[in-house]
Amino acid sequence: MKMHEDEVHTDIPLVRRLLAAQFPEWVALPLERVSSSGTDNALYRLGDDMVVRLPRIHWAVGGVDKDARWLPELAPLLPVAIPVPLAKGAPAEGYAWEWGVYPWLEGENPTIGRIDDLDSLTRDVVRFVEALHQIDLTGGPLARRGAPLTYQDEAARAALAVLRGMIDTDAAKAAWEAALETPAWSGPPVWIHGDLLPGNLLFQGGRLTGVIDWSGLGVGDPACDMLVAWGLLPAEARKVFRAELDVDDATWARGRGWALSVGLIALPYYKDTNPGLAATARHLIREVLADNQRS
Repeated sequence: MKMHEDEVHTDIPLVRRLLAAQFPEWVALPLERVSSSGTDNALYRLGDDMVVRLPRIHWAVGGVDKDARWLPELAPLLPVAIPVPLAKGAPAEGYAWEWGVYPWLEGENPTIGRIDDLDSLTRDVVRFVEALHQIDLTGGPLARRGAPLTYQDEAARAALAVLRGMIDTDAAKAAWEAALETPAWSGPPVWIHGDLLPGNLLFQGGRLTGVIDWSGLGVGDPACDMLVAWGLLPAEARKVFRAELDVDDATWARGRGWALSVGLIALPYYKDTNPGLAATARHLIREVLADNQRS
């Protein structure tokens, strides 16, 4: 099922043809489509240790170039594995965009509410976010989610109008308007992932071992990387996360606003086409509103 009206079709025969023409050394390897809640790229596992990643929508075009430019520099500075590209493919065989071959990183996405060692997981996530935000590399691209929170306002309000009857839109509107009143980030831009939700985190043996899908990579306000606090962590672990990361009140409030707006915008768009992401969106909204009630 397509997630976007103007989504580009891909399939195994297309990927085989692309590989045969450009990377024949890999064409005989097993190839299978990967079921994923990712919205920007179609994924095909190649052999045991690679994955082919093809943009499925126009806004994902250029991602492989950004990955190839920055992920090799970021990888040695981070405490977990990230997918540094192995090769870049050119448009061909009726497919109009550049595509990439990446390493397959082993691990499972965490399941909310089924995390055995929550303390270790929380501290692993803190360690990753802290390391990323402290990286000193100049010239990074501006991150879309590193922009001021007002960037989300028009889309969030449009979503609220559509979601009436599906969620408590009065409470959500009040929470959103409160978030918009938070002072903007006044510090220097930092490196951010931009989409730290469960589908982009890999765990093995209960520990964080990898972070994937760096399409939101760039520099800006660190608040959007607080997404993980409401997307994955229960309330008590959220307190630990905030204390360990030493986040100031304004950044935390903007992070909560990002979590709410991401949930609001994603839910009506993906509710019929991407059940996994729709469930994550509902969870974000629910946790933010519960947080507001506690405070």
